[in-house]
Amino acid sequence: MHIPPSLKHPRFFLLWLGLLISIAGTQMQIWALFWHIRELTDQPIALGGIGAARILPVILFSLIGGAMADSRNRRKILFITQTFAALTALTLGLLTDFGRISLWHIYALTAIQAVAIAFDGPARQALVPNLVPARDLPNAFSMTSIAFQSGSVIGPALSGLAISLWGQAAVYYINAASFLAVILALLLIGNIPQKFDQKAKKVNFSSIVDGIRFILGKPIIFSTMILDFIATFFASANTLMPIVARDVLRVGVVEYGWLSAAQSVGAVLAALVVSQMTGLRRQGPMFLGSVVVFGMATIVFGLSPIFVLAWVALAITGAADSVSTIIRNTIRQLQTPDEIRGRMTSVNQIFFQGGPQLGEIEAGVVAQLFGAPFAIVTGGVGCILGVALIARKWPQLRAYDGDEPALAGATAD
Repeated sequence: MHIPPSLKHPRFFLLWLGLLISIAGTQMQIWALFWHIRELTDQPIALGGIGAARILPVILFSLIGGAMADSRNRRKILFITQTFAALTALTLGLLTDFGRISLWHIYALTAIQAVAIAFDGPARQALVPNLVPARDLPNAFSMTSIAFQSGSVIGPALSGLAISLWGQAAVYYINAASFLAVILALLLIGNIPQKFDQKAKKVNFSSIVDGIRFILGKPIIFSTMILDFIATFFASANTLMPIVARDVLRVGVVEYGWLSAAQSVGAVLAALVVSQMTGLRRQGPMFLGSVVVFGMATIVFGLSPIFVLAWVALAITGAADSVSTIIRNTIRQLQTPDEIRGRMTSVNQIFFQGGPQLGEIEAGVVAQLFGAPFAIVTGGVGCILGVALIARKWPQLRAYDGDEPALAGATAD
């Protein structure tokens, strides 16, 4: 084991540490929301509704957020979005504490927070290549994955405990406080140089179209986005977790928290392995193979009547998803010039967020009609079929090795 090279760059380390804390709080809230909705109603379609509340703002505002990330200071954008998200979480907590919360409040506040995410995601992801040199960028994305997945392990596990000990509102208060970690990191980082697209000084339709045109002209980037969407659309069943926990596996809120954390445990382990590797090769086949494993493990989870087997299957889905995330993010960022990274990321965010969120709606509808296990198993099958179609449509993805020349280097410390 050695210190990952990306963490040797102080500014990236500060942002990484802030994200680690903030993501734990965010994941606590996400899984608490699922449980909260299940407490308010036993209709699976209501759980699917949270996906609609989270994706519609992303679809509406992500392209604008990407254009802003290429024409405005990305650090300042993050200050605003992180503060906005903290206030939204605080509102959720207060409404719950005073007994005024209802389903429409949860949907509305989730949608408002998703607006912040639509602007936060492009700025944050496009900022990473400005903090580390190009040679350390794959490692930086590996460490970013570890931050996200570690938070996703800690968050769901603590979510169940916090609800059982202090009540539902406590989770929302904790999440509101966790955003302060990123805000403090941004203060300590100071100014970050970035390149601006002179044609994108104004956020307008033309600058947005330029970003879309760039992606459509890069098959290696576009194909990863399409596959990401298809896989997560069919194999996304996180909102069904409370139903699986209570009605299939017959466990309580604490076990639900651990079940919710299983994917992230697998993801952290996989990301740790990747963080110790140098010079990843055959990245295209590795990416495609990891998505196939993701679909197969999803099928096992949907068929499992035993808690331990379900947990292991979810852990494998997390590990596979972690590998695919690291590879696809590295491909996209290295093959995109700095002045257009925000817009590229904003389009990717629609696919990345749209797949699982729309998939949650799809899973909720199918579960309502045929039951949760059927929805999960058929989703896994759809994921595997999607890999086959994408691999056939874009053979350059199968051939991608990882040593292809980057279009633009990252910025060194």
